[in-house]
Amino acid sequence: MKQAWQQYLQIIQQVVKPALGCTEPIAAAYAAAVAARQLGCKPVRLEVVVSDNLYKNSMGVYVPGTGKIGLAIAAAAGVIGGNAEAGLEVLAAITPAQVAEAQELIDAGQVQVSRTSAPEFIYCRVRLLGLDAEGTEHSAEVTLCGGHTRIVEQRRNDEVTFTAEQGHGGATGATGAICDGVDISIAAIHEFATQVEFEQIRFILQASELNGKLSDEGMNNPYGLEIGRTMQQNIQAGLIGEDVMNRIVMRTAAASDARMGGASLPAMSNFGSGNQGIAATIPVVVIAERFGASEEQLARALIMSHLGAIYIKSHYPPLSAFCGNTVTSAAAAMAMVYLAGGSFEQSCHAIQNVLSDSAGMVCDGAKASCAMKVSTSSGAAVRGFLMALNSHGVSGQGIVAGNVEQTIRNVGQMVKDGMSATDSTIIDIMSA
Repeated sequence: MKQAWQQYLQIIQQVVKPALGCTEPIAAAYAAAVAARQLGCKPVRLEVVVSDNLYKNSMGVYVPGTGKIGLAIAAAAGVIGGNAEAGLEVLAAITPAQVAEAQELIDAGQVQVSRTSAPEFIYCRVRLLGLDAEGTEHSAEVTLCGGHTRIVEQRRNDEVTFTAEQGHGGATGATGAICDGVDISIAAIHEFATQVEFEQIRFILQASELNGKLSDEGMNNPYGLEIGRTMQQNIQAGLIGEDVMNRIVMRTAAASDARMGGASLPAMSNFGSGNQGIAATIPVVVIAERFGASEEQLARALIMSHLGAIYIKSHYPPLSAFCGNTVTSAAAAMAMVYLAGGSFEQSCHAIQNVLSDSAGMVCDGAKASCAMKVSTSSGAAVRGFLMALNSHGVSGQGIVAGNVEQTIRNVGQMVKDGMSATDSTIIDIMSA
């Protein structure tokens, strides 16, 4: 296998993984669970300090298994009932009794959450105090930086017990520059996805399984804004039809409804985002069903979608004022073209079309209405895909350049250089 292809597989396996709940509060839960394991005695006080962006994405989203919102319950639940070995599925086995105990800690005023100016967009420091059987106080501290499960330092009783290199780089686990030093492009991704041996990528089919179950959960039960269920009701009422566009939007939104509404089911996330994992998966699965694709063709399309999204998102910070569902849906549109028998040139058209359509969508934190943004970007993916099949593509207009690689760089520049003030303003508004 080509060296670059081996790197692609490593990238996918590093940042396409199951996650239970929105990854920002879950990052705090994970850090807290690790701190509790290190503390080794009864916890009595918890202090959580996070970056502005992690705070923003934790303010309005349900923590799975708790029925509650926010960082305080996420971190307290991680301390009381979290599994430090489970990564982003840290709260998968939490019980109602443990949730009640976590809430008691909060009600007693023993959980403090604050924001700080941090070196990374993803940053969380947890300090846990506890008492042993003799009444002696102990402390444990865990710092997570640069990735949702990337621990860079641990302390017990203020002595360092673990440290890792800080800064970016795929080898160290930080997500921000995961493609640094890798020979990768949209053309290379398309070649890899269509030519690599099927057995090497069969694992990506788990994305269809996990995110498909979330979609079913959102269709069958009332979560969040019930966007998917509302569309289904209007189809049954004859107000809209169940065409490919509406089916994709309905099924994708339903998965996001369930995820943001606290469903105790994992999503296959992409680059630290469950919603973006959903957006990279469900539309592709629906198109695969429509065109009667084989299991192998679906796997190739999902690799194209997920790796394409990772590559585009590697051009800007992992948390920002930019809603990443836009570029994820652009990558999904490329995969749809492949499933429909389109050419590589048409796949590039699809990416350009979607980025032209919805690249102005902002991120104002994780919450129920994220399902609306997922539905918007997925609708743009279908439009971009259909235009591309007819060889229509946006070119040389606005931030969309004459070729897809320059467009991707333009998006990265817009987010990094142009949206930092927007991000600060959004956080100020939300925190007022």
